Order: sequence, then structure tokens, then C-alpha cells
Amino acid sequence: MVQAAQEAAVQYGVGPAAVRTIAGTMDLHLRLEERLASFKGVAAAITFQSGFTANLAAIPAMVGKDDAIFSDELNHASIIDGSRLSGAKIIRYAHCDPVDLERQLQENRQNFPRALVITDGVFSMDGDIAPLDEIYAVTKKYEAILMVDDAHGEGVLGRGGRGIVDHFHLHGKVDLEVGTLSKAFGAVGGVVAGDPSVVEWLRQRGRPFLFSSAMTAPDTAACLAGLDLLEETTELVDRLWENTRYFKSEMQRLGFDIGKSVTPITPVMLGEAPLAQLFSRELYENSVFAMAIGFPTVARVKPASG
Repeated sequence: MVQAAQEAAVQYGVGPAAVRTIAGTMDLHLRLEERLASFKGVAAAITFQSGFTANLAAIPAMVGKDDAIFSDELNHASIIDGSRLSGAKIIRYAHCDPVDLERQLQENRQNFPRALVITDGVFSMDGDIAPLDEIYAVTKKYEAILMVDDAHGEGVLGRGGRGIVDHFHLHGKVDLEVGTLSKAFGAVGGVVAGDPSVVEWLRQRGRPFLFSSAMTAPDTAACLAGLDLLEETTELVDRLWENTRYFKSEMQRLGFDIGKSVTPITPVMLGEAPLAQLFSRELYENSVFAMAIGFPTVARVKPASG
């Protein structure tokens, strides 16, 4: 990936110099979008500068002030901000709870011409997975648009890291699949994958696409190289899960509270921010890099008993 970025910088330069719709689109961008669509098993994809801007582009383009967004209460900040920008009515449902989602849709769906249901795929702080198959069944019943932010599922879930839609075998059933290239891919950038009509609509209405400079050529080339690695072999993804199983089992054996995570994201619940900071410093002194995360990034919790 480093070599690909270096070669792209020599060939194309460092910055894109313009937005995609003026002079910022390079053959690398088009190639990456084609490859990401193929990787995700959809017909089309559009890239953005980050996963955050992908959500800021997609949500306001799909719904407006007369519509409603049904959002998991623990969704990422970019989903919250994108929802606010849309002007739509925001209705939260209980975390990973399709029953509560259905209750909210049953009570409110008839009041809005369009309804957009949004969930993270893998939740970044707790490491749990949205029950996307059950959520899809509810959205289909109430004719709602379904959007999943798979930022932490790409490179982790599904065949060779293809993500949560592949994990649940929901190809062709999720309207918008948002992702980021800054997590498992290790570069930077965002993507929205789905039906060609949705992607074309975002090319016309996605404000970060229209009014902010394109992904840089080195970053785009690095992402393409990352795709090559994931498509060539499942070795990296397999090793990730082997390491995850070992780490979780050993942390539990040592008596740590690691929550309800079922993914490589493994929170170590210490209960107090000062204790977490001290823990992080002592780990660093022993060549282990693990950052302390406290309120408001995560909710305040009580220390584990015992």
C-alpha cells in the first residue's frame, strides 16, 4: 500500500486540485469505485473524502424536512450530524432492537412520505453487531429505506472482509451501504455502495462530493492496493479473528469485563476515566498501545463488581 501511494504521488501529484465534478476526478477514482462495487457485490459505488463525509452526503440527499429518520440510539456521530443536516424528524429506537424499531415505525410511519432506517453495522465502542437481517424484515414491512454504516465491518465480517451485508446474505436488499477506508483498509476515504440510481443521485446531490476536493491520488492508490490484498487471500482476516479469539479468552480468564463484544473491537470496562488513563499509560510503558476512552465518547458506567 505504501508503494502504491508513492507511485501515485509521482504520477499524479499529491493533491487533487479540485472537486470531483470540475477537474478532480482521476482514473484512479473511477477504478476504485468500480472495484469497491464489485467487492461489495453491488452495481455501483461512489467515494468521498472520509466515512464521516459519506454520511453527511448520503443522509440529507435521501430525506428532507417532511420525512423521518429512524436511528439506533448508539449510532455514530456522523450519522447524528447527517440526520440533523437533513432536517428530517429524528426518531431513535432502542439499541439493536428490531422490536422497538417496529413499534416506532408502526406508530409514526404513516405520518411521513419517506422513512429512512439507519444503523451502524458494527458498533465502534461496544463491538456488537446490528441484527441487520431482522432490521431488514421490519423496513421491508413498512416500506422504509434501509441504510447501514459498515465502517467497522469492512475487512472484518463476511467473506474475506466484505462486510455486514455479506455476513447476513442481504445482497440487493440494503439500499445504502456506507463505509470508510480508514479502519481495516488503513488509508482514508469513504464510500456509499448500492443501486446505480442511488449512487447517481448522490453524484448530483451529495454536497461533500460536489463542494469539497476529491480523495488524493496517493490515498486512492493505497485503497486499491488494500483491495488487492483482501481479494487475493483471506489470510489477514482469518488471522484477525484468531487473534481476537485468543485476546478475548485470555482477558476473560484474567477477570476483565469485556462487555458483549462479538467482533475484534474489544472494550475493557474499567468504570472510571482516571483509572482507564492510568491503565493506558502503564500499558504504553510496557509497549502496548491502548487508548483510554471516557465520557462523552462512551457512556458513564459503574465499575464492575468484585
